[in-house]
Amino acid sequence: MIPPTVAATVADGPLVDIADLHFGYGARPILSGVTMRFDRGRVIAVMGGSGSGKTTLLRLIGGQLKASAGSLAVAGQQVASLGESALYAVRRRMGMLFQFGALFTDMSVFDNVAFPLREHTDLSDALIHDLVLMKLNAVGLRGAHALMPREISGGMARRVALARAIALDPELILYDEPFAGLDPISLGVTANLIRSLNDALGATSVLVTHDVAESLAIADYVYFIASGKVAAEGTPDALSRSADPFVRQFVDGAPDGPVPFHYPAPSYASDLGLSPEGTAR
Repeated sequence: MIPPTVAATVADGPLVDIADLHFGYGARPILSGVTMRFDRGRVIAVMGGSGSGKTTLLRLIGGQLKASAGSLAVAGQQVASLGESALYAVRRRMGMLFQFGALFTDMSVFDNVAFPLREHTDLSDALIHDLVLMKLNAVGLRGAHALMPREISGGMARRVALARAIALDPELILYDEPFAGLDPISLGVTANLIRSLNDALGATSVLVTHDVAESLAIADYVYFIASGKVAAEGTPDALSRSADPFVRQFVDGAPDGPVPFHYPAPSYASDLGLSPEGTAR
């Protein structure tokens, strides 16, 4: 049992506290000294170009990966130092919405949402039945509970995945590109659900996303990652008015700016075996 004074300190601090975090795949650095704070009850958006380390950050929070240096604490616990049982206990306090939903294709909508309840609780079938229908009702899909994933649209599948992610009433909900591939209507519905469910649960939601407009509309705080570092951060209002070239490139969707189109590489002529003048060597 956590002593009352310690519990109060944990409750008052950020749910996720990241300080000077470093991670790389082999000799290729991905995150280089990232510092972030995800406060309780907030929706936080993490944005950046493809390959900037956003999804890697989610895997580090979930303990799938371990940082090479720095600190990453969830609810006051250093994730990298947790043993297997303690890590599973922390993960049960998290919900995860995978990119494109990742529903179990051979399970019905109902059974997809029931899965975490059956795996991690000893609740009766009757209570699980009522909880699943409640979660599906929250995302507007109670009437689709008997359908299979192949029988519903992509937007509906994303909402079923969201119902599954909140099945255990998590403190922390992680979203990996929740808006990818959605039509404008489904995108708007999903964004509003993320905001309303976060507020209803009193949870902390972390959105890894490329969708600037919808994220700025629902987030309380935003981090932009570039070259493995936090390039900019602030409230949506402050970032929308920012004159920072990096922020403006993302907010305006500009093709030219600090974020390059080409991945670092030797000169094109060199790769083709040509001299700098363009002649064959």
